[in-house]
Amino acid sequence: MTATAPTPGYTLRQLSLYFLKLGYSGFGGPVALVGYMHRDLVEKQGWISEDEYKEGLALSQLAPGPLAAQLGIYLGYVHYGFLGATLTGLAFVLPSFLMVLALGMVYKLYGGLPWMQAAYYGVAAAVMGIILLSTYKLTTKSISKINPEGLRNNSFLWILYVAAAVTTVVTQSESVVLLLASGLLYMLVKAPPRLSAQTVRNSVFLGVGLAPLPWGTLGEIALFFTKAGAFVFGSGLAIVPFLHSGVVVENGWLNEQEFLDAVAVAMITPGPVVITVGFIGYLIAGFWGATVAALATFLPCYLITVGCAPYYKRIAQNKSIKAFVTGITAAVVGALLGAVIVIASRSIIDLPTILIALVTMVVLLKVKKVQEPQIVLVAALVGIVLKLGLQ
Repeated sequence: MTATAPTPGYTLRQLSLYFLKLGYSGFGGPVALVGYMHRDLVEKQGWISEDEYKEGLALSQLAPGPLAAQLGIYLGYVHYGFLGATLTGLAFVLPSFLMVLALGMVYKLYGGLPWMQAAYYGVAAAVMGIILLSTYKLTTKSISKINPEGLRNNSFLWILYVAAAVTTVVTQSESVVLLLASGLLYMLVKAPPRLSAQTVRNSVFLGVGLAPLPWGTLGEIALFFTKAGAFVFGSGLAIVPFLHSGVVVENGWLNEQEFLDAVAVAMITPGPVVITVGFIGYLIAGFWGATVAALATFLPCYLITVGCAPYYKRIAQNKSIKAFVTGITAAVVGALLGAVIVIASRSIIDLPTILIALVTMVVLLKVKKVQEPQIVLVAALVGIVLKLGLQ
């Protein structure tokens, strides 16, 4: 795929406006957003061919970073190169970033009020139900169905999955080293690569480049969220354990309740779920913290997408790369399960919160038209009634 494709039947302005609209009105998380792109750009408008869409989706799944944002960047690149990738990426992310920035300001001003604390009592439980259900879906999609045949045929992936989950629960943090080791181990067993001297030198350089730097708070935010954007594969919710580990456990930037509130904000706003990093950054260091966190998270996926796009067909056929991604994805989803257990132990604290979490999962499973933001808003009202209305 190159940047000099035949003249498309749409303008860059039209495509940018489409992604701007998707950014402020697209609810449902990465799977839904990816589906909207196919429906609108491939089926309805015919701007993107089926093959181009599939190539972009496959590359987005292979590379680290938020799935929907990567696909949007790739589709912008297809006919308009780097400028198209840049404008579509900005148009897609900017609306939800501005929304979480505004919500961060409101949270700072009114977060201590009884009614808001009561609302988040219900919201936290609903969010746990959403994440638990998403974890189950990610597990069956990334590894296999949970049945004897699936366990037997994918036993190595299940071992990596369980190891990551247990490690996350025991240490109450997510280890990037463990995730990378899982990918490398699966790759070495299933599709060992032929390593050249140049490859080894590049690997060493990458490790040195990620060493901690003696910066101030904004520098620490930039470094941490760059790692988050560069190492997290799969659904937007896959970033939750990494964020929880760094933001709550290691750096102490937020407490448990603030972190859950940040995840809840991502659930009630349109656009990519990963935009919760903007809310977190705002709570840590105001406007500049939000800006640095968002840029640091999305910049790696932008660079990886536009860097790999011209060479994607060769990358896609590399069995070693596929095996590495498969292994690391199993560990990432396992870590997500571990993070859910850790966070749930602190947010699911009584019978009402247990019921809210269970009802959330049942409704999302049985009622297809109900979306996460609606669930979260109802849970907020339930929390207010339970905490304030019954006093």
